[in-house]
Amino acid sequence: MATLTGLTFGGKTWTPKFAQEIDKDKCIGCGRCIKVCGYSVLDLKALNEEGEFVEDEEDDEIERKVMVVAHPENCIGCEACSRICPKNCYTHAELNN
Repeated sequence: MATLTGLTFGGKTWTPKFAQEIDKDKCIGCGRCIKVCGYSVLDLKALNEEGEFVEDEEDDEIERKVMVVAHPENCIGCEACSRICPKNCYTHAELNN
């Protein structure tokens, strides 16, 4: 199997690692990652007390909000989200063809 690789501006080989998952138990919903992502990969979602996602954000059951990988197809594999994350919530993976 081939692995997707690229070159940096300096000519070094670079392997992108794409956002796969965010640990909702670690995430504090600070929003730092969504600010550094220029590709609309992430979204902030509400959780209830049981740790389940809440669809109606006007509901009183909201305990807290966490980030989710809402559009993985937009990810370019730069890993800026995980580098800015204070809680190390992200899981990334290389694209293997």
